[in-house]
Amino acid sequence: MRIIRDYTYVTPEDRGASAAIGNFDGVHIGHQAVIDIARTAGEAIGAPCGVMTFDPHPREYFAPNADPFRLMSSAAKATRLDKIGVERLYQLNFNTALAELSPEEFATRVIHQGLGLRHVVVGADFCFGRGRAGKASDLEAFGKELGFGVTIAKLVEGSQGQVSSTRIRAALSEGKPRDAAAMLGHWHRIEGVVIGGEQRGRVLGYPTANMSIDGLHPPKLGVYAVLVEVQDGPHKGQYNGVASLGVRPMFGENSANLETFIFDFSGDLYDATLSVALIEYLRPEEKFDGLDALITQMDADSAKARAILAAL
Repeated sequence: MRIIRDYTYVTPEDRGASAAIGNFDGVHIGHQAVIDIARTAGEAIGAPCGVMTFDPHPREYFAPNADPFRLMSSAAKATRLDKIGVERLYQLNFNTALAELSPEEFATRVIHQGLGLRHVVVGADFCFGRGRAGKASDLEAFGKELGFGVTIAKLVEGSQGQVSSTRIRAALSEGKPRDAAAMLGHWHRIEGVVIGGEQRGRVLGYPTANMSIDGLHPPKLGVYAVLVEVQDGPHKGQYNGVASLGVRPMFGENSANLETFIFDFSGDLYDATLSVALIEYLRPEEKFDGLDALITQMDADSAKARAILAAL
């Protein structure tokens, strides 16, 4: 997959895609349906499958001090889009210049002149341009005028109603990663670089890989059974484990992060990129009377996580 970040500097090779447009936070089954339509339309006209999205997310741009809401980082989104076969990712820098374009200017300068898209696919609730003034029907009209095709995709319904990033966040906040996965079409993953910690886990016999969740919507704090993908380095591969998502009340800390203990693993993971999939919520965070009680609970957590993961 090729990543293009500036619509004013695009090589001929990267122009002319059939692209789905949106923020695609989580890349859930509704997003995937839109991308599949773009892929099918591209196959009919000999165009690569593309996705146009924005970084930072417009919501972050307009409300930088709001609580974190993203289901995935830009890097994690790119990883997921690559895995589902997207060939061109137009990850455009969302700045003042882009935000101030009128709907017509966006269609003309970005879609037509800049990226030369031959076909675009958007959801029925798509809005674009300054003040979100443009609607999907407006884009359809601009497409007829400028010469690119437009498909308006219906919103996808799941087993419990309409699929949305908002509903997925709610499921994660309630400690229901399987419900979130049903809407995502994949396990919810937290992806990032392993950072240095206090190394308390080594003393306890449970060395952990620590990752920041800054900027991400925090799932329910507690302990989870997890699947772990080490994406690079000498230990690249797939593993099982148990992870604690939280503020470590036992040690009086208050900055949430993800600490993952990988089963049957020995090695150094500092600076490696991990993708940790939340499979099942085991229990909330607790403060124990002493280290012995903590270790006993960690043994129980590990045994329970092993049994859950073995049944997948």
